Amino acid sequence: MMEEEASSVVCWWWLWTCVLVVVAARVADALWWRPRLLEAHFARQGVRGPPYRFLVGCVREMVALMAEAASKPMSPPDSHNALPRVLAFYHYWRKIYGPTFLIWFGPTPRLTVSDPELVREILVTRADAFDRYEAHPVVRQLEGDGLVSLHGDKWALHRRVLTPAFYPDNLNRLAPHVGRSVAALAERWRAMASTAAGGEVEVEVDGAEWFQAVAEETITRATFGRSYDSGRVVFRMQGRLMAFASEAFRKVLVPGYRFFPTKKNRLSWSLDREIRRGLVTLIGRRSDEAAEAQHDNKGNNGGFRDLLGLMINAGGGKKKQAIPVADMLEECKTFFFAGKQTTTNLLTWATVLLAMHPEWQDRARQEVVDVCGDDELPPKEHLPKLKTVGMILNETLRLYPPAVATIRRATRDVTLGDGLSVPRDTELLIPIMAMHHDPELWGPDAASFNPARFAAGASRAASHPLAFVPFGLGPRMCIGQNLALLEAKLTLAVLLRRFELRRSPNYVHAPTVLMLLYPQYGAPVIFRPLPSVDHHRSVSARLSD
Repeated sequence: MMEEEASSVVCWWWLWTCVLVVVAARVADALWWRPRLLEAHFARQGVRGPPYRFLVGCVREMVALMAEAASKPMSPPDSHNALPRVLAFYHYWRKIYGPTFLIWFGPTPRLTVSDPELVREILVTRADAFDRYEAHPVVRQLEGDGLVSLHGDKWALHRRVLTPAFYPDNLNRLAPHVGRSVAALAERWRAMASTAAGGEVEVEVDGAEWFQAVAEETITRATFGRSYDSGRVVFRMQGRLMAFASEAFRKVLVPGYRFFPTKKNRLSWSLDREIRRGLVTLIGRRSDEAAEAQHDNKGNNGGFRDLLGLMINAGGGKKKQAIPVADMLEECKTFFFAGKQTTTNLLTWATVLLAMHPEWQDRARQEVVDVCGDDELPPKEHLPKLKTVGMILNETLRLYPPAVATIRRATRDVTLGDGLSVPRDTELLIPIMAMHHDPELWGPDAASFNPARFAAGASRAASHPLAFVPFGLGPRMCIGQNLALLEAKLTLAVLLRRFELRRSPNYVHAPTVLMLLYPQYGAPVIFRPLPSVDHHRSVSARLSD
């Protein structure tokens, strides 16, 4: 009996030893041998990079380079050579290893690719071989498991259902609402200027804060068909949740850490619950409206097809909805975050640049007066004629793109270009900002603000037609780019007609990445109200001299 028990103990001991050996071997393979083999694989092709370090890869070096760059503002203060500050690690390692090199985000290989032809393959011609990488769970909690994160058939369904909301004819119905929202904001600023201390008829406004109100109004209406106060509450909670997501964005993912009941995790969970509760309320209201009206395109929306209405009616009247309520909620989170942040950042940087470059501000203002005449709110049919304003927005997106980089993951072994072999599960980092600042693509004035480069269109602005990719490329190109550009063009047209923009002495030029590209110390700009149309005529005379 004792011998049988001893034999059983020995068997269990050998079993657990084998299990531990297998687990240890797999851990060693994932954290050491596979990275070493991949380094050698790419080195044979002439692709090198900073050395892999056990578990952390080269994240420590990346964080150190980014922290050092963020520790001081731009020098000189009117420089637009922001790449060394915003993507410090890329700028530093590119000088050592060339435009295509390998970095390590923990044990995950990331191949940086900035050649437009290779980018075309990754995002367009070979897009079936690449997928969007899985973002950090805290980031996904913020931006939602909506269109940005979906894959396969589910992504195709959502993309097809939501696309009509962004057709030009549909967005034109939204334009008057956006214009009135901007006009109301402008009147608040004018009132603030008239009561300014010291007799100064001007007001200092931080665009990074104020433009959020316009973006929130627009995206709430675009999502739900009308504005709701509870929608603004959701925005505020998302802003708080974004602080946690941006912190996680810079760190290597530790599996399971987000489930530990730390103080930050508990607060993050609470915010997410409140956001979901608020969105469920908004979805319920919109569903009731659709049921009462029997058609979501009628009523107070002037024929506007809002995102939620399209999702509710995607089933074609069937009892079972094509897009469940849970998925609608995730899409709402996605558009609340992406729609607000992208447009807010574009408007913020555009006003900063116009304040820095008054000559282009004068040109744009005169164009608004010439095209729109006495109309205080530009009619939708006039917006396409604002060519100079469009050029300024494109140059803003070139110098300060909201998303400074994008990442794809190889879903299978694939060969790019002239024979670059990329193994399955390799991530590919496309540094959008680096492409936008590359002198080989944009010429010696690549770091200068020169909207005239877009006079012949975006595809002819650089030496390669795909050098300008602020909204991505291919089937996963940002679905909301037309809405962002319409909102930005209309906002600038309204503001330029009413204000002269000047650089504030309190402004510190320090672009930085916080998931998207932000001014590190805010974006205060002085708005001086313009007296009348006579001022515009004086500007015209000045430009003609």
